[in-house]
Amino acid sequence: MTNVSMAELKNLQGNSFRARVQRFGGYMAGMIMPNIGAFIAWGLITAMFIPTGWTPNEKLGALVGPMISVLLPVLIGYTGGRMVHGQRGAVIGAVATMGVVVGAEIPMFLGAMVMGPLAALVLKGFDKLVEGKIKAGFEMLVNNFSVGIIGGAMAVLGVVGIGPVVEALTKAAGNAVDFLVDNSLLPLVSVIVEPAKALFLNNAINHGVFGPIGADQALETGQSIMFMIETNPGPGLGVLVAMFLFGPRKIRPTVPGAMIIHFLGGIHEIYFPYLLMKPKMIIAAIAGGMAGVGTAMVTNSGLVSTPAPGSIFAYLAVTPRGGHLSVLLSIAVAAGVAFIVGAALLKFGRGADADDPALEAAVGGDAPVPSAGGAATATPEPSVSATTAPVGGSTGNGAVSAPARPTISGKEVKKLMVACDAGMGSSVMLASQMRTRLKPYGVTVEHVSVNDLPADARLVLTHADLADRARATVPHAVVVPFQMFLGDPVFDEVEKAIKEGGELRG
Repeated sequence: MTNVSMAELKNLQGNSFRARVQRFGGYMAGMIMPNIGAFIAWGLITAMFIPTGWTPNEKLGALVGPMISVLLPVLIGYTGGRMVHGQRGAVIGAVATMGVVVGAEIPMFLGAMVMGPLAALVLKGFDKLVEGKIKAGFEMLVNNFSVGIIGGAMAVLGVVGIGPVVEALTKAAGNAVDFLVDNSLLPLVSVIVEPAKALFLNNAINHGVFGPIGADQALETGQSIMFMIETNPGPGLGVLVAMFLFGPRKIRPTVPGAMIIHFLGGIHEIYFPYLLMKPKMIIAAIAGGMAGVGTAMVTNSGLVSTPAPGSIFAYLAVTPRGGHLSVLLSIAVAAGVAFIVGAALLKFGRGADADDPALEAAVGGDAPVPSAGGAATATPEPSVSATTAPVGGSTGNGAVSAPARPTISGKEVKKLMVACDAGMGSSVMLASQMRTRLKPYGVTVEHVSVNDLPADARLVLTHADLADRARATVPHAVVVPFQMFLGDPVFDEVEKAIKEGGELRG
């Protein structure tokens, strides 16, 4: 019988500190990511029509202020409320967000992230309190007035209480950034940002921390360096080039595709597994990030809004007039430094094929090397079943046996859910790949945020770093973790099980 400690069991159940932090970051990102299109619209209008834009236009430029001050916060509050309590939560979230919008003089992105879910949570509590107690025929009256009364009260609270507090916190954060800039210390934030990105907290950091500060700065000066700290594709590109030239030969065929998806497609999650596989490469990412931020400071670079996704094309689209050279320089320097440091950490290829437990886990031990197109020459033994454990029980020495993982026959699979942190980046890419592979077997493939997995999900494919969260969200589903977004043997295993009716465990 396989035994694990209580701490390990807690981690398996999705309650580890890292899982909780990721879950919190995922909720923050979940309020932003569905509204990225609106952020792009605001960014393009800002880049085009403000006085320092490409085609200054006073009348059209008047759109910029109301969009960033009212539209974007209300959309965030609406989405946050919907995440907590459906459509009713969305409506009251939007109403409550207007309170912090009016109660502050800066863009209330953080305020919206607080007020939207909070108001929806209050309404959800009220609905549970009166459930089954409303007289027939009065349901519509109670439902509508409860939203109006509670929403109005929350809006007032936002004006007089939460709005000013969030504004003070945002200004304090802005002052801290100014201090770092004035003392040439801003590059040091990369020491925190780059490792956090590798834990899939990139969206939370970008949109929850740097976004609000950058929006406030952009409203005053027309650009902000804050939009370039987390989103710079240079560090990731440098790491990938180093891995391609000097990394383990088993994974080199997957790297060119990852470079294209990362740099041109803007899905930065594609290179995180390479960092997790070789943790020392995080040092290269940190060095590249610091170099990029430092270059942006020296050249006074900035963007007019968040480039989302973090593609080079998105970068160029939100670069202010006259700033393309300095922005491209910061990307190039970041990539170059990350590559040089990464190559040194990899010893320029010496000992690249030495035994490495992390590498063996990532590529499935003796699994065949994927081709450039991602297809393997042979199918390895299913690694998903290797994580299977028997029914749990006490061993009497403080350890408990791991709980039995759910199982499903490949013939029973009708739908595969592909989950990532926000449900709009890496999961979309992987879902497209799996959709093509599983279409002949009549299996539909959908992508979703790991926090929004439906209760009826039976088979979930997600990155190993998000598996705890997936199991906590849908404990009865088979959660199949993978390590690499391209060419992972697990994809072959899933297809083989569905094709031949094999058993999947997870």
